[in-house]
Amino acid sequence: MSDLPLDQVRTLLAVVDEQSFDRAAAVLHVTPPAVSQRVKALEQRVGRVLVLRSKPVRLTESGQVLVRFARQLTRLEADTRAELGLGDDPSARAATLPIAVNADSLATWFLGALAEVPAAPPISFDLRSDDQDHTAGLLREGLVMAAVTSAPHPVQGCTVTRLGTMRYRAVASPGFTARWLAGGPLAERLPAAPAVSFDRKDDLQDRFLRRLTRRRLPEPVRHYVPASVSFVDAVVAGLGWGMVPQRQLTGRGLTDLAPARPVDVPLYWQQWKLDSPPLAAVAAAVSRAAARELTR
Repeated sequence: MSDLPLDQVRTLLAVVDEQSFDRAAAVLHVTPPAVSQRVKALEQRVGRVLVLRSKPVRLTESGQVLVRFARQLTRLEADTRAELGLGDDPSARAATLPIAVNADSLATWFLGALAEVPAAPPISFDLRSDDQDHTAGLLREGLVMAAVTSAPHPVQGCTVTRLGTMRYRAVASPGFTARWLAGGPLAERLPAAPAVSFDRKDDLQDRFLRRLTRRRLPEPVRHYVPASVSFVDAVVAGLGWGMVPQRQLTGRGLTDLAPARPVDVPLYWQQWKLDSPPLAAVAAAVSRAAARELTR
């Protein structure tokens, strides 16, 4: 890729990070037509479509390859400038690290990990929240440099480290339990009761039901609440039962429906194979926090 015009590669990265040609133009201090021309010229050079002009924009497989290259190039350039002492200007931009993390980790332990990262050199965290079963996809697409994920097998070009296990409990409010679950075995009553899910990617409730009943079940009434704290609030309010991280249960007054049946989700840290001091500092802080906060 040595013959690729770097200004065009960086422009593609800006389009992806800003999710539009107009916002990329503002960041790069050029006009939107100039951004479009650079991306088009890069596509002509490689002979492939790189980005779909949708809202938000989406990368093709070829675009993902180039964005990974662009992000690695940008990271290496910034690290090299820091090692040479060329990044000491207080007005210089902090290193940006895009990281994918599941919402429950973000709501419980992950921000504490980032707070332990040394202040120098300065790092700007760009966090992307998604289900733990899908964060590895953001790595694969080149949208992030690291991820907290449930995927144990490394994405191509990445290393993987086990962090620990996040334990979930099937819980409901006392009022919900009395209304929906009294008068029969849990395996018979729970499948017909309303459930709360984070979003349509969240299968923890279905996973628990399959283990409880050992059979496939019809879809119950389902409420979608795509925010970790609000998800717990919905269960507390009695909208439905749900799988809640054990660390979020303290003081909420919820009933554990099956104390002997927790669902454990193993979590891993995946990051690009890149010799980057800021990335290494974040990885070390995440590993330390996970050792304290997650089940081993």
